[in-house]
Amino acid sequence: MWRDIKQLYADCLAFALALPILFSIPAVLEFGQHVVEIDLGLFSQGFRATAALDQRRLSLGFAKILAMLLPSYWFIRFMASGRDATWAKKVERPAVTLFGIQFAILAMVQWLSLFGPPPGLVLDLPFAWWEYASLALGVLAAVLGIYLSAWRVAWPLGNTAIGPLRSIAIMAGSFWRAVVYMIAGFLPLAALHQALNILPVGAPAWVVWLAMVLDSLVVGFLALASTGAIFLAARHAAERRNLALIPR
Repeated sequence: MWRDIKQLYADCLAFALALPILFSIPAVLEFGQHVVEIDLGLFSQGFRATAALDQRRLSLGFAKILAMLLPSYWFIRFMASGRDATWAKKVERPAVTLFGIQFAILAMVQWLSLFGPPPGLVLDLPFAWWEYASLALGVLAAVLGIYLSAWRVAWPLGNTAIGPLRSIAIMAGSFWRAVVYMIAGFLPLAALHQALNILPVGAPAWVVWLAMVLDSLVVGFLALASTGAIFLAARHAAERRNLALIPR
């Protein structure tokens, strides 16, 4: 497992070097959001609700989330092919069509989580329970996401044989290993991302700008590592069942 995790981060770096334009998609959107945050004074004046809820910041934040989903098409293919950048960047059917469906579903889910009504309101729960309802929904979504890992990986590879229901069956028995992969692929870079957004508050302007550039690169790698963790989980589960993720 440790070798898989080391390989994941090595593949992230290899992808960034082999396909820098594709790697930069989420990084550029993250930097754009930081430019707005600096203009709003979030790093000079600290957190303010009016600045945090600024429409430009929220819109760029949503665009950034979509941009972090987009490279998963290429990175899954990059890892599955043993770092074949030429094959990875191909826009071919049915893979791109299947990924487009996935992307639309995930974009809708992300939009609802950011701009939709709170689950407690939808369920008509007392206000005191709203936080618990949001937490429960978040846990349920995370668990479901793990069981859908095989589907998330199969469709960008053009594998129509693995849909959501079959993905759940494939991932059964591999849940906890998948959890470890997800934590390893998300937590280190997410912690660094948070630190680079907190530590520069009140610092000189040049420190803030440097931190924002570094953070934008971190977000680019975070997008890849999160996707790569899904790939590792799906590959392990498929190998246990002697299944091929790339259609023959």
